[in-house]
Amino acid sequence: MQLFECQGCKSALHFENSQCLTCGRLVGFLQDRFVMSALDGGPASFQALAAKKQAYRYCDNWQHGVCNWLIPDDASERLCEACRHNRMIPDLTVPENVARWRSIELAKRYLFRSLLRWRLPHPNKVDDPENGLEFDFLSEAAAGAGPILTGHDNGLITLNVVEGDDVEREKRRAALGEPYRTLVGHFRHEIGHYYWDRLVRDGGATEACRAVFGDERSNYGEALQRHYQNGPPGDWSNRFISSYASCHPWEDFAETWAHYLHIVDALETARSYGIDVRARFMPDASGAKIDFNPYTAPSAERLIDAWIPLTVALNGVNRSMGHGDLYPFVLNEPVMRKLEFVHDLIGDARAAKATPAAA
Repeated sequence: MQLFECQGCKSALHFENSQCLTCGRLVGFLQDRFVMSALDGGPASFQALAAKKQAYRYCDNWQHGVCNWLIPDDASERLCEACRHNRMIPDLTVPENVARWRSIELAKRYLFRSLLRWRLPHPNKVDDPENGLEFDFLSEAAAGAGPILTGHDNGLITLNVVEGDDVEREKRRAALGEPYRTLVGHFRHEIGHYYWDRLVRDGGATEACRAVFGDERSNYGEALQRHYQNGPPGDWSNRFISSYASCHPWEDFAETWAHYLHIVDALETARSYGIDVRARFMPDASGAKIDFNPYTAPSAERLIDAWIPLTVALNGVNRSMGHGDLYPFVLNEPVMRKLEFVHDLIGDARAAKATPAAA
């Protein structure tokens, strides 16, 4: 995620800000311009300083403190591009659900910014009942129907709202033996399943995908059951990005997709902060310099050349602070080929879109 600037006082703005911490101006994200903007006016309509003082208003979910995206004042929609895909939200009369939903929506906005940057198709179920995308954020206490599992089913992504609680999410991460479990990771993984349907199955890329990830026609239910009963194969780390990716080609694709999004967004953040990793022990130190836009990188290889030195450095920083590795994964050759497939898949989808996008 890039670093932004307040047009009022020139201080730094972050993607999650709703107010400039220096000058106190209200700020918001212009989803049609990919920038954070300081605002004049209000409360019903603001002039966005980053858009030549054009009139905007906040997404309706701003009133709950869960969204800072801005919509053109003359738009018919009351919700932003990310929030309008919600089918069910948590019960806001339960106090802790507001904070959980806030964390969930921030993670979802990270996801949607990437989808918009790449111009990937993401219709909602109202506009496209068959192929649309929607979200249910459910509580086990409210549902009364047993455990709620995070997952994807024909365009519907379900998330247990308890995942918005850091303590509860860490308990589940430890119980499941996962080295990495985040809200952003959940969204990036589950959207991978959605785009397998849209870009692979419906996009005529099934055979090419099978050549890289394996045959997804193998029984999915049996594969999951075998994974949870017996664990991953002993050599999984030689062929997969995670142990879970080894259970079935669909999960391999979704895990790889999520990691591709992690890499691109984190590299954009590092580039925005001017981070330049030049470790002497690396044979090609020049490859660590992030002097390109990760969202328009010419290849996955270019991304990985910059990514590996960065993760080595960040893992070292984390260890020096007494924490585990920030990125506890190994990018072996088979995984790199899979990342290249995802890179090309996104590039083809982006090229097929006629409308221009931000540079």
